[in-house]
Parts: sequence; C-alpha cells; structure tokens
Amino acid sequence: MSHPVTYIHLAPGRLPTGRLKPAPYKMVVIADAAVAPEWQAQVSAWIVKSGCRYMIAWGVDCSSWDDAVDMANIEAFDFGDIPDQHFIPTSWHADDPIEEVFGFCKYDAAHPVVELKQTVLLHIADAANEDALLQAYAAA
Repeated sequence: MSHPVTYIHLAPGRLPTGRLKPAPYKMVVIADAAVAPEWQAQVSAWIVKSGCRYMIAWGVDCSSWDDAVDMANIEAFDFGDIPDQHFIPTSWHADDPIEEVFGFCKYDAAHPVVELKQTVLLHIADAANEDALLQAYAAA
C-alpha cells in the first residue's frame, strides 16, 4: 500500500510553521546545506511538535539531525519518560545513497506502536528540488 508523500522545502534560517495533516507521519530530512545548531534545534522542535513519529536523516551533517530530533523529543517531555506513542525512532544514513534511504523509509521504517500513514520529505537546501526528490522516492 502506498502512503501519501509531502515535500517541504526549507531554506536554512527560515522556520517552518503549522502542523502537518494527517499526523503522525515519518520524515526524511534531506540535508543539502550546513545549518546553524540553534536553527537546527528550532526546526527539530517543530518536527517533534508537528507529529513526526519516525525521523530519518540523510546528507550534510545528518548525524546532527538525528541528535537534534532526539534532544527535542526529550525536551518536549521535560527530560522525563516519553510515552510510547510519542517516542520518535531516529536514524542517520551518511554513507547510503538517497535511493536506499528512501527504500528504507518506505519498506522498513515503522513505529513500534503507532501506524504511520504519511511520509514527509523535508528538504533543507537553498533551492527546492521537489520533482526530482518525489520521483526518486516513488522509484525506490
């Protein structure tokens, strides 16, 4: 079964707004640009609050996105216990081609207790590349 895929372009330094519907969802952060840690923390907090329940990072400093989303989720629960339905598994894939990352997202990334029926491709870059990334995701 194919789930809907949403593409969001976010230029470094700009902040996302709103919640994504339907939440919960899984996300691939496609980092095509280096970003400031403070901005990354703000975006990571938005990722957590907007309903992400599985985050996969790829690209420039992708391991820092893994850490930043983990920290944002811990902070969202005041460093206490995170309820199972709010747990966000994270992974980073520095050495994998984007096609393999998309395949992992489509076929292997699953939350332990929440069904995820939507995927978001969050593209961190100076310029958008929506068509190419959606086509690559569809082909994976």
